[in-house]
Amino acid sequence: MSRLELRARADRLRAHAPHVVLCATGAGIAYLVARHVLGHEQPIFAPIAAVLGLGISYGQRLRRVGEVVVGVAIGVLVGDLLVRAFGTGAWQIALVVGLGMSVAILLRAGTLMINQIAIQGVFVTLYAQTSTGAIIGRWSDAATGGAVALVLATLVPRQQLRRPVVLAREVLETVADLLLEASSAAKDGDVERGHDALAHARGTQSRLDLLRAAASEGVDVARLAPFRGHHAAQARAVSALAVPLDRAVRNVRVLSRRLSVATDRSEVVPEELLGLVDELASATLHLAEDLGSGRRLDDAVDALAAVGLASTLVPRSSLSADVVLAQVRSATVDLLMVAGLDDAAAHDRVPPRPGEHFG
Repeated sequence: MSRLELRARADRLRAHAPHVVLCATGAGIAYLVARHVLGHEQPIFAPIAAVLGLGISYGQRLRRVGEVVVGVAIGVLVGDLLVRAFGTGAWQIALVVGLGMSVAILLRAGTLMINQIAIQGVFVTLYAQTSTGAIIGRWSDAATGGAVALVLATLVPRQQLRRPVVLAREVLETVADLLLEASSAAKDGDVERGHDALAHARGTQSRLDLLRAAASEGVDVARLAPFRGHHAAQARAVSALAVPLDRAVRNVRVLSRRLSVATDRSEVVPEELLGLVDELASATLHLAEDLGSGRRLDDAVDALAAVGLASTLVPRSSLSADVVLAQVRSATVDLLMVAGLDDAAAHDRVPPRPGEHFG
């Protein structure tokens, strides 16, 4: 195994370490509560429910806990009824699993609940512990584990709640880097660097996917940690800016591709236009810094608006230059929306060029 792969695995473990600690703690607490408070001799479903409810991510914990508890109840009920009627055996297990999963699907249950219903049905069928006390005990164990999971779910590290904002800043910094790479390669006529910039631009989708997932997870987390409403607002704001940010990244990809083509063909791209690309990169970096630090975005909006105004003064030249200019203007509108402006206000900050209508 290479050193790079070892480092990647270590980074992955480090990223998931809070989840692992929380799951381990939840399992232990759930067992102790069910064993010593409820008095159950073998409360195996309490730690299982706690681990399933907490999971390896912060998102959708409330739903996971609900699916586990309801799944246990339905699975035990179906298993108990069928064992009382038909006894135990291979075909009885098949019947319990098939019927239980069918009920879950009719109820539009999620994957976790469907699995829990099947597992509980198998357990009841195999061990035939169908006394009322055993059934209630299994369900109360699951409820105990779910309750422990919900309590621990409110203990979310501050850095995890800020993750959507951090990722948004990283995406914006990447956009700025892409713009600078593309313009620098075009200025120097460096074909290889132009190709590298284009490859870099094409690799940005995974970051955007992470951003969307983190924003959605952040909103879910904040619902379980009401005392951190500020972070909930931040997560919702990042979730809203994901769409215009995605459009901005797409426009920058097209810009990078066109500058790479122009460099390949030795086309002349006006210095004023390449300078405008650099100005957009600077304004984007300003937006990234202000968003990441929680400052007001007025200065970043002004910087982006200055790019929009300057874009009306760049003279037309070649087809490649016109395409690049169009992408600069479109990306500027998108980034103004990332900064909080609505569609109309963002377009107002990027006025039409003389004789053109920019919509």
